[in-house]
Amino acid sequence: MTATNKKYNKLVRDRIPEIIKDKGKKCKFRIVDREEYRQKLVEKLVEETNEFVNDPCIEELADIQEVVDNLQKEFGWKSLKAVAEFKRVTRGSFQDKIVLEEVSGE
Repeated sequence: MTATNKKYNKLVRDRIPEIIKDKGKKCKFRIVDREEYRQKLVEKLVEETNEFVNDPCIEELADIQEVVDNLQKEFGWKSLKAVAEFKRVTRGSFQDKIVLEEVSGE
């Protein structure tokens, strides 16, 4: 039986290479520069969001939160909660379940 190689080229959690090795497998990885890291974080946000859309569960939501936390840190955005609160106060939340269907008179 022949071993198969799967190619990924995606950002993974820090312990993934160790976990793969512990399973008796080999992997090839690289450490990216800041510009590529930012790009890969955005790609990971899309990937994790799509996974949540397909399987809405707390584990997928936690993956999204982990990516968001790393984006905030990488871009040096100090207070995501403060910005979210400002938007909540000035524009509202999503709790009222309002779906805008049409605007006229524009």
